[in-house]
Amino acid sequence: MTILETVTMDAETPAATTGRAPAVPVAAGEAPGGWTRVCRVDDLLVERGAAALVDGRQIALFRTFDGRLYATDQIDPFSGAAVLSRGIVGDRGGVPTVASPMYKQVFDLRTGACLDTQGKEPLTVAVHPVAVAEGDVFVKLVTAEGDPR
Repeated sequence: MTILETVTMDAETPAATTGRAPAVPVAAGEAPGGWTRVCRVDDLLVERGAAALVDGRQIALFRTFDGRLYATDQIDPFSGAAVLSRGIVGDRGGVPTVASPMYKQVFDLRTGACLDTQGKEPLTVAVHPVAVAEGDVFVKLVTAEGDPR
């Protein structure tokens, strides 16, 4: 798997409350069940997105100024374009966000909820749990229904 450019936290993990990606128990170089190694933490630039292909699905990874990691789908639900990793990473009242470069909708990186629909019907972007083990970033894909694959 190659990193192209852009991570999310599972609200059910203890890390969601601490704001840090959970540690994934792995033996050296092994990916745990359901998790896919994407890149090294140091490969992700602060306040920039990066795109990756995980099991045939495009995701966008984000590292915020405070070191938190988030992953969403790369596809903008309003335009259908694979551009979210190119969005503007920010903060809205303590909520980490990304603004789509297409029509400027703003998404909560924790939940995928659209915070600013720009006059359109609200849509969400899928978010995926992210974990870090020994400096490696792992992502666990979530299906459209919200169940991990």
